[in-house]
Parts: sequence; C-alpha cells; structure tokens
Amino acid sequence: MATDPLLRQGPDSTDLILRRGSPAGPVRIALASAGPALMTPLLLIVPTWAVAFCMWLAGARASTVLVVVGVIAGLEFLIGWPAVAFTRARDVLRVEFAPAGVPASLRVVRTAGPDDPLPLDTLREVRLTHAVVEPYEGDPKPAVSTLVLELVLRDGRERLDPLPFGDDPQPLADALEALLGPAGVEVELRTERSTRSRPVPNSGWTSGGSASAGSAGL
Repeated sequence: MATDPLLRQGPDSTDLILRRGSPAGPVRIALASAGPALMTPLLLIVPTWAVAFCMWLAGARASTVLVVVGVIAGLEFLIGWPAVAFTRARDVLRVEFAPAGVPASLRVVRTAGPDDPLPLDTLREVRLTHAVVEPYEGDPKPAVSTLVLELVLRDGRERLDPLPFGDDPQPLADALEALLGPAGVEVELRTERSTRSRPVPNSGWTSGGSASAGSAGL
C-alpha cells in the first residue's frame, strides 16, 4: 500500500520511505499476485470471444466452444500471473542512504528484497515531479496530487510509478538537497498542474433524440 514519501533517519541509514511494508519472499509475492492476475482474462476478453464466435460460425458445439474459452482463459491467467508477480517484486519500498549522517552509498529496497549497494557517486540527480490535477469548475471531485521520483544513475535511471502525495513537496526536496547536496547530487523539483477534463455529453443519444422528434413532427 502506497503512502506519502517520507525521509526518515535511522541509526545506520537515512531512508526515503515510498511504500509501507517489508520485503516479502517469492511465495508471498506469488500468492499476493494471484488475485490481480485474474484481471488478465478480462482484459483479453475481446480476442477470446472472437475465437469463440469464429468456432460457433464454423459449426462447433456450444459445449466445445465453452471448453475452448475456459482453456484460453486459464492460459491467459497462467501467463498473467508471473507477469504480475514480477512487476510486484520490482516495486520499490524505500531507498536507503548510508551511513545516516554523510551518506556514501545507496541501496534500493524492493518487495523482493534489497538490491546491491551502489556508491553514492553513481547517483547524479534526484528528480521529483509533483503532478496536480485540479477539478474543473463545478467538478465535485477534489484535486488529485501525485509525486514521481526518478533516480538518475550513471548507467541508467530508476523511475517509480506515481505515488499519492497530498503535502507540499518542497520540504522533502530541501531535505534531500541537504542530505545529498554535499556529495554533488542535484535535486530537482518540478510541479505540473493541469485541469481535469470535463465529461463529454453523449452526443449520439442527443442527436438520436432530435432525429426522433423531427420525424414525429413530419
């Protein structure tokens, strides 16, 4: 479960907490991924039923069509399960900077466990993108605020999925600057604001009603 990113100093490291929880073993990750993997057959329902329709047109019996649909859905689940588990295992829980006072290394801790520590000089920049989607006039839904963290490394980058963030991100950026600035790591904060799109009326229904009314008047 995601939480607002938090910079917390411990006895051995300063941790940027991104998600609650501790690393889990492969069995727990696999079990937790089984439920979301059930969505795979639903996402692929169109091609599955296209195959069923073609079989029906070819004269296949209804029982045969249902068996084939069940087998396809089962295969889709078996393919989607490891994909979901792999994605979940790669989720970042926190980034550890050690030692706590003047860090010399960093380590990314994922759901599957921690990566190998890296020297801090492999980290060139920390980019924080604060995205705020504001309601349009008359929209009853509140604004939605997320934060994207990107670690720019010497050999690549680590970009996290958007995380809920309802606070001012400036204090977090300042804290990261104070922690990493002495090592020459840049911290960039960027805020992006947009307005939620207004729902488009069902023009097809409206035009259909107008056509019916016009026909009735003839």
